[in-house]
Amino acid sequence: MFSFSTHLARIAAVLAIVLALVVVLFPFVWVFLESIKPASLGGRPDVWLFPPTSGNWNNVLLQSDVPSNILNSFFVAFATVAIALLVGCPAAYAFSRFRGYHGARYSILAAEMMPPAILILPFFLVLYYLQMIDSLAGVIAAHLSFVVPVVTWFLIGFFDEVPKDLENQAMVDGYTRFQAFRKVILPAVRPGIGAAGVFGFVLSWNDLFYALLLTGGESRTLPVAIAGYWTFRGVDMGKMAVAILIAVIPVLILSFFIQKHLVRGIGGGAVKY
Repeated sequence: MFSFSTHLARIAAVLAIVLALVVVLFPFVWVFLESIKPASLGGRPDVWLFPPTSGNWNNVLLQSDVPSNILNSFFVAFATVAIALLVGCPAAYAFSRFRGYHGARYSILAAEMMPPAILILPFFLVLYYLQMIDSLAGVIAAHLSFVVPVVTWFLIGFFDEVPKDLENQAMVDGYTRFQAFRKVILPAVRPGIGAAGVFGFVLSWNDLFYALLLTGGESRTLPVAIAGYWTFRGVDMGKMAVAILIAVIPVLILSFFIQKHLVRGIGGGAVKY
């Protein structure tokens, strides 16, 4: 009886895994098929058998502005992450080592949860008066408003895991606090910094809200370009599918490297007693 129930449980587990894989992978398969469908069959989910074509790929990669939009997205994401880490690392260290301000720590969490719609009008007005509308610098400034809090919260848990004795021993040996932070603490949390950087990159890379409202010309990012295939004439499903696949590839690759640090980082900012 025990062996039968165990065998049944294993079968149920396998079926659950297969079902989960189907649910997760089906959208990617469908989008890929849309990207290689002839234009006459685009947007028809009932058609699964057709002669594949590279017309959509050629159009998006060779005859559109999508390649420059990709470069814009990479530049914005890398610049946002670099600035966020420069700000977030010292901030996370301070929150970790000086725990007398629990309210300040949770203000970081509150900043993460703030709806973007609240900030878009102030951002637009400031960037308008600075003549930075439709510029990559303006998009980077907007992205920092949600990437910096996430990176800071992400890193707090990693700094919490570094024993204070390491830092104290370094200061006994003659290091200043800054030297101990730079030469002892930062190397110890290097995996967390890498994971936080990747997580921040993905957030910036995927943003549509700020980029859609603050850009419109040569500074368009890839998510805005994808949204551009949805017009009053309808959806150009084939070309949109190609752009979606291009946007997903970096996210999938980077997510693979941060999966083991993701749960630790997201929950790491909580106060530990």
